[in-house]
Amino acid sequence: MRTILHLDLDAFFCAVEELDNPSLSGKPFAVWGRPEERGVVASCSYAARALGVHSAMPMSQALRLCPDLVIVSHSHGKYGEKSKQVMERLHDISPLVEQISIDEAFVDISDLHEPAEKIARQLQQTIWDDLRLPCSVGVASNKLVAKIATETGKKAARGAGYPQALTVVEAGHEAEFLAPLPTSMLWGVGPKTEARLDSLGVHTIGDIAQYPERELIARFGQPGRDLSRHARGIDERRVVTERETKSISQEITFSRDVRDDKTLEATLKSMSAEVAHSLRHEHLAGKTVKLKIRWPDFSTLTRQMTLPTPTDQAADIYETALTLLRQVRHSEQSVRLIGVGVSGLGEPIHQMELWGQNNEKQRKLQSVLDELQDKYGKRVVGKGPKR
Repeated sequence: MRTILHLDLDAFFCAVEELDNPSLSGKPFAVWGRPEERGVVASCSYAARALGVHSAMPMSQALRLCPDLVIVSHSHGKYGEKSKQVMERLHDISPLVEQISIDEAFVDISDLHEPAEKIARQLQQTIWDDLRLPCSVGVASNKLVAKIATETGKKAARGAGYPQALTVVEAGHEAEFLAPLPTSMLWGVGPKTEARLDSLGVHTIGDIAQYPERELIARFGQPGRDLSRHARGIDERRVVTERETKSISQEITFSRDVRDDKTLEATLKSMSAEVAHSLRHEHLAGKTVKLKIRWPDFSTLTRQMTLPTPTDQAADIYETALTLLRQVRHSEQSVRLIGVGVSGLGEPIHQMELWGQNNEKQRKLQSVLDELQDKYGKRVVGKGPKR
């Protein structure tokens, strides 16, 4: 029997911004770019959420809902450093830590002798005392139920402040805990699957658990077996302590389908810059650029192109992704989701004879810009137009 702790930092980007600017506390604010650049909300405070603002919402729409919304520029390097400090606290209690995003991780605490709830509460308090960062925690016998426990605790504590929820599901009570929850909270249940289940009269996770597994497999194929097992609280995946980076990507799901060419191109350019920044931050470069598109009917396609040499530069990634976009999309064709990524990763090649003297100077300039933007935010300085 395992005991898995799932930790999720509450509105992480916003919490970090409040450390630098305490006057933001309690105010509706959002993290991202300026509204005239058609950015989307990366994160927003709970005061903003109470007014209907949410992540992935276009900033222009967020401002219509909340005219007094304060907009703060995204600062990837600052968040990365705080995330690292949080993960260090997790490793202090167990070496079995699986970080699944910048603000989220699993910890296997099976071998610890203290009660799981006490460990979780102490960890929550340590992260607050040391770093002044709020977090919510779920504890269960497996990763699936632990993560859903965190989400359930957050929803129950919903308000204008950080939830800082703690939810423990005792071993043997997994199915009982999951039963009343909506099907959409179960891994593997997206909008299409939710609609199909709803048409069968299946509205809760408990309904899935009671549905004959053979019929679920007949209707959904092999994923039907996973649905049945997950609905009964069964998840045998272990905490993975190391994962090789195989790709770096960014994607955005629009709250409303987007058909404007300039908006999509600007979004693609912004994401390409984020991917390039992440590559340089990890000291990596990649040869294959991948574009992901989801249409309004939820059908999804991916296209990729391999470059002659590895790159960690935004312009290379954007130009390749834009070429792929124009190959698969007609002008003004609506898009629900767009993403860009780079794979085929390895160490960057920076030799003078490959890049040339001018390009080497550009790389040095980019390195200085990265340092400044990590420290002061993406908008403090940037490259000007070519003369």
